[in-house]
Amino acid sequence: MSLWGPSKTVMVTADQALPGRASEIHVPERHYVLDTHLKPPFPVGMEVAVFAMGCFWGAERLFWKSAGVYSTSVGYTGGFTENPSYEEVCTARTGHAEAVMVAFDPAELPYSTLLRLFWEGHNPTQGMRQGNDIGTQYRSAIYWTTPQQGEAAESSRQAYGESLRRAGFGAVTTEIAPAGTFYWAEGYHQQYLAKNPGGYCGLGGTGVRCG
Repeated sequence: MSLWGPSKTVMVTADQALPGRASEIHVPERHYVLDTHLKPPFPVGMEVAVFAMGCFWGAERLFWKSAGVYSTSVGYTGGFTENPSYEEVCTARTGHAEAVMVAFDPAELPYSTLLRLFWEGHNPTQGMRQGNDIGTQYRSAIYWTTPQQGEAAESSRQAYGESLRRAGFGAVTTEIAPAGTFYWAEGYHQQYLAKNPGGYCGLGGTGVRCG
């Protein structure tokens, strides 16, 4: 198999995946924008949600701007490779998606509102791509951390899928699964668009409202 595998849009299997490494990638302690803890443990009462919706730079900004969000961070999850580097993820041989971890106060910001931001913030019908970003790392996914999140995600996928169908879009390809290990991305990726305001943002919704 070549470096890129059979195709960047085909998920690797566990035995095809790169091995990675035992050591974690170092990230800053504080959020560049919110000045809160970047990684757990978070304050009592906070809940964690994980979303993948294409390039994680723009996705993270979408969430940190929301009132009720305590912290956001970007990383890799949903695949096999332990503590992967960005370069490894880009080979499509880790199985990971670029994802955003959102720590939020459910008393101020319901999970349903995060789901709306997720659905309206990208095109969840594109399979292993998002716009011009092509590969398994750019797939749409919701990784739930509580059974209630899982139920809400499934229900919203069905409802939004029907709205998209009526608007002429294809079937929703969003993966919904229990959250697994979240591997934090390199420090320069964290809050990238706050550090680089003119940086690339590949987010683009369908224009179809959710709810």
